[in-house]
Amino acid sequence: MSEFIPPAKPIIGDEERAAVDRVLRSGMIAQGPEVKAFEEEFSAHFGLGRACVAVNSGTSGLHLGLLACGIGAGDEVIVPSFTFAATANSVALTGATPVFADIALDDFTLDPASVEAAITERTKAIMPVHLYGHPAKMVELREIADRHGLKLFEDAAQAHGAKLNGTPVGAFGEFAMFSLYPTKNMTSGEGGMVSAADETIERNLRLYRNQGMLQQYHNEVVGLNNRMTDIHAAIGRVQLTKVDGWTRTRQENAAFLSANLEGVVTPPVAEGAVHVYHQYTVRVAEDRDGFAAALKEQYNVGSGMFYPVPNHRLKPFQVDVHLANTEQAALECLSLPVHPSLSQGDLERIVEAVNALAKAGA
Repeated sequence: MSEFIPPAKPIIGDEERAAVDRVLRSGMIAQGPEVKAFEEEFSAHFGLGRACVAVNSGTSGLHLGLLACGIGAGDEVIVPSFTFAATANSVALTGATPVFADIALDDFTLDPASVEAAITERTKAIMPVHLYGHPAKMVELREIADRHGLKLFEDAAQAHGAKLNGTPVGAFGEFAMFSLYPTKNMTSGEGGMVSAADETIERNLRLYRNQGMLQQYHNEVVGLNNRMTDIHAAIGRVQLTKVDGWTRTRQENAAFLSANLEGVVTPPVAEGAVHVYHQYTVRVAEDRDGFAAALKEQYNVGSGMFYPVPNHRLKPFQVDVHLANTEQAALECLSLPVHPSLSQGDLERIVEAVNALAKAGA
């Protein structure tokens, strides 16, 4: 059988190894000059026009962003249920309550009408996810947030470089979080980057990530230890020089798949949107799980099921809410390989496999 095509493949090269060695030789390993440089370079590279704060994980970034914006006990934050649990977890960790709204099936991001219907007197913010690398409906969500006096945050974990109407994701909300986990479009080994809309939010982020202090032993708030190390920042700085090329390859791979796949619903791109294809997610109408198993067993093609159990049905939340599109997506969504390491032969085998299985199941 042909070699296995993995659903994701982190790319770490000699330049990243050299950068780590440079830091180790310097003796400055904790948060230091590499972190500062990475923060500045990240903001400049993606054109965010705002300060960025590096942290030790994407989840930490969401948690600290919420704290920095004053979210806490008694508050409600509207989030999608069709996302990784960290989105809702981060809200719950502040003492606030995540309120789940439905998604639109075109781009798998928050449906503005469902968001508006979920607003109560306790709602303080809306936090969409730019899922799979496609920007959420930020124009409509900003209008709703402004009309109701709510804050707007961004979970941009999967969306480095995505844009909407020329504005990069990460520049819409009061804060935005980018994940730097190994399988994301770029990585620092582990980590997160948070963009801040103003100096107060930035300062709060820096306080909360470092035990509540900017000056040693002068703690201003009850903080956490969520710092990024210079080792991780050095990896991230190298990856910044490569991510644009990788993104173009992802977009080219996605274009090939969309032009050639049959029998599944391929992911559309909204007008004015730049999709960076962290995942290339199709919808399989019948027996998605069996389809995925056959891809692996018959064609040695890997795939991913994100997210078969919506957040509102997870044990920590268990909310009785009707989210029809979320439930349909959880049953039908299947992410096919789209990463930059795919060869043309890999892409052709993915198309052959999907089309053959779709036809056989028709």
